[in-house]
Amino acid sequence: MHRAATIAAAATAVAAFAAGCGSSGTSGSSSPSAGSSSPSSSSAPATGGSGTLQAHSSALGRILVDGSGRTLYLFQADSGTTSHCYGGCAQAWPPDTTTGRPSAQGVNDALVGTTPRNDHTTQVTYNGHPLYRFAQDAKPGDTTGQGSTAFGGAWYVLDPSGAPITGTAPGPSPSGSGGGNGY
Repeated sequence: MHRAATIAAAATAVAAFAAGCGSSGTSGSSSPSAGSSSPSSSSAPATGGSGTLQAHSSALGRILVDGSGRTLYLFQADSGTTSHCYGGCAQAWPPDTTTGRPSAQGVNDALVGTTPRNDHTTQVTYNGHPLYRFAQDAKPGDTTGQGSTAFGGAWYVLDPSGAPITGTAPGPSPSGSGGGNGY
C-alpha cells in the first residue's frame, strides 16, 4: 500500500513539473494588468491568424491590424524577434501565427516576417516585433490592451512604420472592461 502511495505522489510531482515547464519563458506578473480578469482558455481567440497585415484608422491613429481587423500589439519584454509570451501570457495575448508567408495590404511588405516559437508554431512579426492580439478585445477595432502592463512588460499597438504607439485613446482606460476605441 505504501508503494502505491509513493508511485501516485511521484506521478503527481512529474505532472506538476511538466506543466510548469510548458509555461516557462515569461517573467514578471502572471496576470493581466489591474482591473482586467484573465480570460479562460475557452474565451481566448484562436491563436491562428490570417497571415495578412493591414493598417486601419483608430482613435490612436493608424494602427496595425490582422486580416480580420483585430488590433495587433507588441510586447516590450520580447527580445528582438524572440517571443517571451507563453502559457498564461499566450492565453491573454494570443500570438498572431501563420502557416505561410504573411502578406501586407497597405503596409510595408519589407517589414513583414515570421519567427519560430517554442511551441512549434510560426509567429508573424512586423519591423522585428512578434505580434499578438488581446483576448479581451471583443471585436475588430477594439484597443483595450493598449498601454497594459502584464507578464513582465508593456503592450502597445504599432503604427504602419512598426513603431509602438505609447499614448492612450480617449474613452475607456486600457484596463476597462472593453468596448469602444474602434475605427
